[in-house]
Amino acid sequence: MADRQSSTNVLTDSSHQVLTHRQNSPSDSVDVKEKKSLEDARVHEVDSEADERHSLLRKKIRVAVLIGLAVLILAWWISATVLLETRGRWLVQTIFAWFFLLVIAFRFIPNSVVTRPISAIWMPFVEEPWYRIPRTIRMMIGWLCLLAVVFGSAFGFALTGNTDYAHRAISVLGLFVFQASFWLTSTNRSAVCWPTVIVGLVFQQVVALFVLKTGAGYHLFKYIADLAYDFLTQAYVGAEFFFDADTIGKHWFFVNTLAVIIFFIAFVQMMYYIGVMQWVIKGFAWFFFKAMNISGAEAVVASASPWVGQGESACLVKPYVDLMTRSELHLVMTSGFSTISGAVLSAYVAMGVPPQNLVTSSVMSIPASIAISKMRMPEVDEPVTRGQVIIDRGKEDEKRQPVNVLHAFAQGGVFGLNVAGQILTNVLIILSLVATINGVLTWVGRGFGIRALTLQLVLGYIGYPIAFLLGVPYPEIFKVSQLLATKLIENEFSAYLQLKAIQASSEPLSERAFTIASYSLCGFANLSSLGIQIGVLSALAPNQAKTIAKIATSAMICGFISTLQTAGIAGMLV
Repeated sequence: MADRQSSTNVLTDSSHQVLTHRQNSPSDSVDVKEKKSLEDARVHEVDSEADERHSLLRKKIRVAVLIGLAVLILAWWISATVLLETRGRWLVQTIFAWFFLLVIAFRFIPNSVVTRPISAIWMPFVEEPWYRIPRTIRMMIGWLCLLAVVFGSAFGFALTGNTDYAHRAISVLGLFVFQASFWLTSTNRSAVCWPTVIVGLVFQQVVALFVLKTGAGYHLFKYIADLAYDFLTQAYVGAEFFFDADTIGKHWFFVNTLAVIIFFIAFVQMMYYIGVMQWVIKGFAWFFFKAMNISGAEAVVASASPWVGQGESACLVKPYVDLMTRSELHLVMTSGFSTISGAVLSAYVAMGVPPQNLVTSSVMSIPASIAISKMRMPEVDEPVTRGQVIIDRGKEDEKRQPVNVLHAFAQGGVFGLNVAGQILTNVLIILSLVATINGVLTWVGRGFGIRALTLQLVLGYIGYPIAFLLGVPYPEIFKVSQLLATKLIENEFSAYLQLKAIQASSEPLSERAFTIASYSLCGFANLSSLGIQIGVLSALAPNQAKTIAKIATSAMICGFISTLQTAGIAGMLV
């Protein structure tokens, strides 16, 4: 009986062990995991469907908003054109209205709708017959067209103000001297792409002719410049909240200019989120890419520099900066040095500079910087983005992607605060450093009987031949050369302040000298910007840091001369 009970207990324990073993067996664990994974998959599928529905709803709302906005713009254009009080501005109203209508339309219409018909006409009737002509003859035609435009501009128009044909001839001479200097100092003269140089110089001359010698061009650029100035000065409302109207009226750099910079950069970031900036920049980039045979990355940066500034323009092609060739990096920096950004436009206008001169100079400097850079450092490698125009904000921006328009505007404001801080810091330390050097030079100069020996004085004499080649009237050459020296060793802010002081003095510059000076100072080519360019590009392309540091000074000089060349062309026409 005891044995039977013992065996029963053994069987019971064995059954319990078997049952426990079955419950804890791998197959049961796998079943549980499979069930859990299926449940997770169902939840993920439901979430994906919900996200897809929300995305579809957002797209529908966006389409409805864009269509409604297009209808509103069209109605505004019709009304503004019909009403008698606004009919006189029909040209400008039409340009702006249809610009935004096209921006909206091409959110739905593929570019091929326009490019295919153009290619169907351009390729068989223009491009193919042109390239069937021998290259030597094509080059000869290009040079003849360039010479005709240059000499026609200088000597084909009536004289104005205190100018004469001798000064215009000097401006023409300066243009050829600048080009010859870049060719002689080229890193590879045999590799210079002359069609790029010729087209760049022709475009620069054509823009100048359109603005300075046609009523439509002058009024269009003046209207754009005035509109930009009115828009940027809306930042004063925000600045007045922190200060007061009297402070805003004093036009302090710390208050007015930095407020405009923060507001403008925030607005640009918002326009990127909406897609407007990409559309505008890509259009400009495609034009220069096709017309001047440069890589897509170069075209994007050169086209963006006058609008968003030298640092942000390089960020548009962030993934490709580390893969750029030496020539591409040189052009990227040259285009940044040769233009200004929209954020500082109001500051210069407040100093008495005509806004149309600033806008015209920046636009003219785009093709000029391309032509000069490609002559100084020709392309001898194969760029990664040759044959394509790509605008990419980079991986870092993807991680901090804004969720809506206001979020993008706020992020832009924070970034604008950083940029304003960098500008404030650089202006402060550079001006202080130059003042220190001038103090030492003055102390040393007194030992030689020189009362005021400064960097501006020394560089003013060195730059005297350059100011002469711009066509500045003889009695005013030294004043303009000192302004150029101030811009190069300090910055364009200080130079424009000096120009404002000269114009307010008892001996202001003549109309011709003032026009040439206002054009020649319009660019970021100075020592403080040199540090900014090296810092920004080295951060974007760590592997290229040594190359960037080596060619940065060359790019700064090229950007400086590019702006001077623009001023010289203006000197041919005034």
